[in-house]
Amino acid sequence: MDILELGALELSSALERRDVSAREVMQATLDRIAAVNGTVNAIVSLRDSDQLLAEAEAADAAPRGGWMHGMPIAIKDLANAAGFPTSQGSPIFAGQMAVQDDLPVARIRAAGAIVIGKTNTPEFGLGSHTYNPVHGATTNPYDPARSSGGSSGGAAAALATRTLAVADGSDMMGSLRNPAGWNNVYGMRPGWGSVPGEPAGDVFLHQLATAGPMARSPADLAALLDTMAGADPRLPLSQDQAATLPQMAEALPPQRIAWLGDWDGALPFEDGLLDLSAEAVAQLGNLGHEITPLAAPFNANAIWDSWITLRSFAVAGGARALHENPDTRAMLKPAAIWEIERGMGLSAMQVQQASELRSDWFRAAVALFDSFDVLVLPSAQIWPFDVTLDYPREIAGITMDTYHRWMQVVIPASLLGLPVVNIPAGFGQNGLPAGLQLIGPRGSDARLLQLAQQWHEATRWPQQRPPAI
Repeated sequence: MDILELGALELSSALERRDVSAREVMQATLDRIAAVNGTVNAIVSLRDSDQLLAEAEAADAAPRGGWMHGMPIAIKDLANAAGFPTSQGSPIFAGQMAVQDDLPVARIRAAGAIVIGKTNTPEFGLGSHTYNPVHGATTNPYDPARSSGGSSGGAAAALATRTLAVADGSDMMGSLRNPAGWNNVYGMRPGWGSVPGEPAGDVFLHQLATAGPMARSPADLAALLDTMAGADPRLPLSQDQAATLPQMAEALPPQRIAWLGDWDGALPFEDGLLDLSAEAVAQLGNLGHEITPLAAPFNANAIWDSWITLRSFAVAGGARALHENPDTRAMLKPAAIWEIERGMGLSAMQVQQASELRSDWFRAAVALFDSFDVLVLPSAQIWPFDVTLDYPREIAGITMDTYHRWMQVVIPASLLGLPVVNIPAGFGQNGLPAGLQLIGPRGSDARLLQLAQQWHEATRWPQQRPPAI
């Protein structure tokens, strides 16, 4: 048995049966990190190996405490895990030790997982490219000269290289979807409110980002989602939902799937991506689902204008103090300064107008879901790019006017807080992976996971095509 090829649920069962010990799993994990992390740089702030092996031995001796009992995990470096530094990719916070777990991390630990370190992320999670001045860049396991995506790029690369069996991440603007697509794994942005964040700061205004799971199968996504999810009384907009893993075995009726393509030409794509995506959509149809090409259901520029206003408003709300202090402002990357200053310059009426646009798009989407069960878009508009770049300046000859415009394809779902699952779509002629976004209405998390699992059983891309590294 190759321990590191096991998915999270498979590994959980093997540990429960004692076919393998937590110490053996930990040793295999540490050996794998030693072999590949020097190339991909996915795991950062790794704990001392002797301490980790001792913790694994303690797990072997203890009564089973949850489905993740004895399983290694590394936490995205935007979240606090007690006893580990939370750099957020910024020199401002480099070496700052967390004294307690954030809420989703506490739930993962309560399920029995052993935290071994952190997964790399861009500075403050800004930009879908994992590089920062604290830990450096995370490279793509399928081509180390290219980006792994972001902001959950370290988590995705760790999954692809079999360093982890399952991983947490977070998603404001595609951060669980773009890196999953670029690393040939699954990533899920849950419906907003199902996975509550840390109950600190404002808990009402900023409904854009959410934590969520990444894995090499949708069943593993469901298992970790159920661990992370659940309302918290300190977070008024959090909500409970039925566990998704038990629903995975239920029969899925044929789905009405709308293919949105390039949004009637509003979204530029690099050569080959739309063709590969369309082929994958046709494969979904071959599984018994009804595919309908759909004209753009809403103005793309209106969605973008609403998004960048509300995003800058949220970023400035969280990071304004860093900008106001000259010492910390000097350590911010240009994208962070641009976002904060843009957000600070917004008027209340501009934020109101952006919210009204979001509301209009939400009403249009609700009407769409009267006719369709799932909307499908590619997970990215370009292939993994040169890891030495800060961000792509153009796509197919179209200049990108912001550092994040190249990820516009993810915002129709993000703006509305809809559940989305990235599924691996296959590989281009360049040998690089890509993904598809399966987007559903609020409350459809389990159904999207069922569809993704059906796709997985038919394709098994992560297992068929692991990276050569």
